[in-house]
Amino acid sequence: QVQLVESGGGLAQAGGSLRLSCAASGSILVFATISWYRQAPGKQRELVARIFSGGSTNYADSVKGRFTISKDNARNTVYLQMNSLKPEDTAVYSCNAHILSYRPGGGDYWGQGTQVTVSS
Repeated sequence: QVQLVESGGGLAQAGGSLRLSCAASGSILVFATISWYRQAPGKQRELVARIFSGGSTNYADSVKGRFTISKDNARNTVYLQMNSLKPEDTAVYSCNAHILSYRPGGGDYWGQGTQVTVSS
C-alpha cells in the first residue's frame, strides 16, 4: 500500500512563493506518475501539474510559467514550486500517484491534502 504525505502549504501573499512536497512511502517514483491537484471551495478538483516516471511534465494553463513540478527519486519525493502566487491559487492541494494496473500495488493513491491560502 502506497502512502503519500503532503507538506509545505500555508499562507502566502500575492506574488509570493511556496514549495509543496509529496513524500511517498516507497520507491515508486521510478514507475509512477505523480500529479498535483487542487480544489477550491465550491469548485471542482483540477489538475495542476503532472510528472511522469521518465521526468516529462505537463501543467494546467493557469499555472504555466509560475509553477514547476520536479522529483527526487532517491528521496521518493515530488515537489511543486509555486511562484508568483495569486489569490485564485487558494485551494487544498493534493498529490496523486498513479501506478499501472499490471504492477503490484497498481492503482491510484492520494495524500491527505495541504491548504494553500494566498492573500491579496
